[in-house]
Amino acid sequence: MSDRTLLTMSGNRLGVNNDFNRSEVFDDKVFRTTSSSDLLELEDPNHGDSGESPVIRRPEENYQLSINELLNSTKKIETLNLRNSRSYVDAQEPDYHKLIITQTISDERPPDDVEVSGLILEAIQMRKRYVYTPFKSTPTTNFNINKENLNPTENITEQPFDPFHLEHLPPCESQFEEKDGVFHVFLTQKDKDEGRAITEVNSLRTFMKDLNWFLNVVSSGPCKTICYQRLEILQAKYNLHILLNEVQEMSASKSVPHRDFYNLRKVDTHIHHSAAMNQKHLLKFIKKTLRNNPDDKVIIRDGKELTLKEVFESLQLNTYDLSVNTLDVHADKHIFHRFDKFNLKYNPCGQSRLREIFLKTDNHIKGRYLAELTKELFNDLETSRYQYAEYRLSIYGRKEGEFDNLASWVVDNRLFSKNVRWLIQIPRLYSEFKKINMVDNIAEVFSNVFKPLFEATKDPKSHPKLALFLQQVVGFDCVDDESKPTKRFTRKYPSPREWNYPDNPPYAYYAFYLASNIKVLNHFRESRGMNTFSFRPHAGEAGEIEHLAAAFMVANGIAHGVNLRKSPVLQYLYYLTQIGIAMSPLSNNSLFLNYNRNPLPTFFARGLNVSLSTDDPLQFHYTKEPLIEEYSIAQQVWKFSSSDQCEIVRNSVLQSGFEHGLKIHWIGQNYWIEGTQGNDITKTNVPNIRIHFRWNNLSDELKWIIGNLKETDADTSILTTRLQTRINTLN
Repeated sequence: MSDRTLLTMSGNRLGVNNDFNRSEVFDDKVFRTTSSSDLLELEDPNHGDSGESPVIRRPEENYQLSINELLNSTKKIETLNLRNSRSYVDAQEPDYHKLIITQTISDERPPDDVEVSGLILEAIQMRKRYVYTPFKSTPTTNFNINKENLNPTENITEQPFDPFHLEHLPPCESQFEEKDGVFHVFLTQKDKDEGRAITEVNSLRTFMKDLNWFLNVVSSGPCKTICYQRLEILQAKYNLHILLNEVQEMSASKSVPHRDFYNLRKVDTHIHHSAAMNQKHLLKFIKKTLRNNPDDKVIIRDGKELTLKEVFESLQLNTYDLSVNTLDVHADKHIFHRFDKFNLKYNPCGQSRLREIFLKTDNHIKGRYLAELTKELFNDLETSRYQYAEYRLSIYGRKEGEFDNLASWVVDNRLFSKNVRWLIQIPRLYSEFKKINMVDNIAEVFSNVFKPLFEATKDPKSHPKLALFLQQVVGFDCVDDESKPTKRFTRKYPSPREWNYPDNPPYAYYAFYLASNIKVLNHFRESRGMNTFSFRPHAGEAGEIEHLAAAFMVANGIAHGVNLRKSPVLQYLYYLTQIGIAMSPLSNNSLFLNYNRNPLPTFFARGLNVSLSTDDPLQFHYTKEPLIEEYSIAQQVWKFSSSDQCEIVRNSVLQSGFEHGLKIHWIGQNYWIEGTQGNDITKTNVPNIRIHFRWNNLSDELKWIIGNLKETDADTSILTTRLQTRINTLN
């Protein structure tokens, strides 16, 4: 049997099977063997004189056709079209109980379905205009890659770049200038003279107009009703799927050698560096430093340099007195809905000077203690081997040189780990800087953040340490208390140069200018063969739905997102586009939403692209492995199965900014392809049954939208292309 092939039938599916345990895809139909009673054989098409189409016979007729003969005969068999054939490993359709919802006999679509489908399509097309899309595929592009032109054989070593030595590219002739808060890049002087920028950026007025239209869609009655129905259908499908197929999924997971939840690569996609250690770790580090380096001059107060010992004596503390209770950095019930009190928990012993000494990169000792603490965190991650993190470092934009100082801290202290990449978080604190006259307008904040990045891209030698550091940076975040009210304008928003008011701009204003500058910067860096960045802001932790609407328009992923539970329209759109949502239930439990009300299990059941993250282990966790702690509690409370946990772990890798080659190594050769072709169960331990179920649901929703619009003149190519290629070009 090893060199011969039999034709098999299971239900209404016909297929070719090698050795009774392999399948092949023809025209996206996957064929498999179920039992010997279903076995049929194909008669040789050249057998006999009639030249008719092949005849199917029972196996007892004792005739078998070799694989070469069968392949030669496929031109005469319309159902066996080989142009879409794929290998068994990548393309098999698992055998499980499938749920199919059929259309009614009438082809007439309800008017509300047609209207809502058109609005959903328009919202997705609008998002495409704002989110960065690469011009071409480059090997060094780490987050946003041209998925349509990937080379699946491309692989990168465990350390894809040298973090401390770089052969700097020579300066290019490109020019850039800032206008209305957004930098514009011109490849040549001639392009600049003619006003031909490398990236077309929408104006603030256009963005606000689109946002207002989108908010009307989100609040539309028919949209809310129909999107809620579609989400409920998705959840019901999942519940039935688990009832019917849980045992088969468990069996598939058990059949994978070596791989289980503990030795899957999992990424903490949302964690703040200054709170990345647990309280016991920080306490031990402070005690050790005070014992070993009491005479270090660590801070200046009233014009006098103070040693570490003198600082603690002024606080009337010593190593014996210090305890976790004295440190008082852990969240308690008093910070619920009190973000101001939560921020004070970053001060050990309630003292801002201890935060400055131990948890700041830019201080009198140039962040030496924090660098030592960071290396200990690196060591913990590398010891665990399978845990990775994307630490967020702050750039405030209050003065020039912040980025260079941060890069110097990373490079001078040789802070690199193969388990860690960095994100840059930009706090929305303009109003605080304006109060103390550190900036004149919001444009200065944007310039202080982005100008060094454009300079380092144009000429890396002008900012050599920053150019090195940017190799490890994978994205940007935007953070602050979302529950704060913001100033609204009735007519139009001022430009950044005109925004010299003491009030903070609204969330959408920040999101637009940050995303626009990141988009231009990405195209500039892409043109130079450099890595690019994602935009993954905090959104939906608290506050207004407008935050999630603005993030949908401009972001590659978000952190928190719990307020999606309040808007079925936004939730459905986040599902269709599979925007990554890094959720932190323990953080939400302490700040804004009790654990048992967290929507994560609902989002997961419906198929949203959710991952688990820790946010601030210093405030919310107790162990050396806060990410495992997060998974453990979620599993206990919500009864997640092994397949559920492994699926969430796989999502964390997909959402992360780790390099393309590493993702190939971690989760599969074709990880970017949706459906079973993109899943390697030997690496992810996610059963193909689960992956196929998720893709079937998503494709059904896309087909439902396309079907509703087939009688209209709507351009649905953005959806049909995704269905045909199984590649998510929407995010």
